[in-house]
Amino acid sequence: MTDPEKYAGVRYLVDDVKAAVDFYTTHLGFTLNLDASPAFADVVRGPLRLLLSGPASSGARATPADAAVPGGNRIHLIVDDLDTEITRLRGAGLAFRSDMVTGPGGRQILLADPAGNLVELFQPA
Repeated sequence: MTDPEKYAGVRYLVDDVKAAVDFYTTHLGFTLNLDASPAFADVVRGPLRLLLSGPASSGARATPADAAVPGGNRIHLIVDDLDTEITRLRGAGLAFRSDMVTGPGGRQILLADPAGNLVELFQPA
């Protein structure tokens, strides 16, 4: 088993690897770790390694069509000031997929990457 101190990896299937890399590195503070475009790239933010798999990647080919379940799955990024992040990202031309939601644990809003994968920005209470 992998050392638990290593990155936690999440695979997102994307239509355009370059567009996904640009989205995560430009807008959400990820850094490029590996670029094997157009098939694959991985970007890193803190302990999260996000595997961006294009249509030609082995990760995409290994997913049966009936296994992909759209819904509420998403990566969860903690931010210090949600209002500032919303203003910054809207200023960059990004559209959010939800209104801001406030609950007992904090506030959150959803946006989507260029392939439609969800990203939750969350500010703890």
